[in-house]
Amino acid sequence: MRILLTNDDGIDSIGLHVLARAMRAHGDVVVIAPDQEYSGAGAALGALHLIQPSVCRHQLDGIDEAWSVSGPPALCVMFARLGAFGPKFDLIVSGINPGVNVGRSVYHSGTVGACLSGRNGFIPGVAVSQAVAGFGVEGQGWDEMLVGQNWDTAAQVASAFVGGMVRDIEAGTLTDAAVVNINVPNCDLADVKGWGHARVGLEPPRRMSSAELVPKEGHQGAYQVRMEWGDAIELPSDTDGGMVEEGIVAVSYLSRLEAQQRDDLAAAEASLAQLFA
Repeated sequence: MRILLTNDDGIDSIGLHVLARAMRAHGDVVVIAPDQEYSGAGAALGALHLIQPSVCRHQLDGIDEAWSVSGPPALCVMFARLGAFGPKFDLIVSGINPGVNVGRSVYHSGTVGACLSGRNGFIPGVAVSQAVAGFGVEGQGWDEMLVGQNWDTAAQVASAFVGGMVRDIEAGTLTDAAVVNINVPNCDLADVKGWGHARVGLEPPRRMSSAELVPKEGHQGAYQVRMEWGDAIELPSDTDGGMVEEGIVAVSYLSRLEAQQRDDLAAAEASLAQLFA
């Protein structure tokens, strides 16, 4: 079982290292991760006709093979599924992302985007994210927030799920390239209140409330963008974000984007019909 491990926080992320060591029990782990922070990259690849990504070997404790790529996680996965790093991978595991990827943030997550890229090559994937205490609280730095991160809890949850998923793959019962989004509370494993199937909610636990252009001193016509956090949002208990808020591991199976039928765009459709009449 060849397992590709990636993330969107970069090759030096603690969450990546913890998850990599946890995955060793389930197969041959190869780490292929961005060389820097790519949070919010979604499933972006970049302008491949303009960029020339570089790839470097890395030494990670307990991992036989690790690489960094000067590009987003979806590009790391694309290179891997096209054969740049040896035989085909059987499974992609992405994370551990500090901060939940729930609600509409699923669309923007590089952690999830890596798995979506893998599905394009018919490789199933598991995205693993964990809540961060105090996220979005004014005056608290990112490094300060991560000091109390219970990485091992997320790693144990991921290991349990992936261990079973490997058995499903080997038994041939997994019928397509599933993409699984797992969000884990930030607490000791003993304090987690189980797990559940979660629908993807419409809101994140906290959202940006405003954006303001602020003149950049000494640069006429140039501005910086000042953004403000809004209040925490109470989320429905059956959603991914709501479950994590209640101390429950949220497991969401993500479908492909599909077209829908609409009956409220009649004027727009009539305009097209007139254009080609």
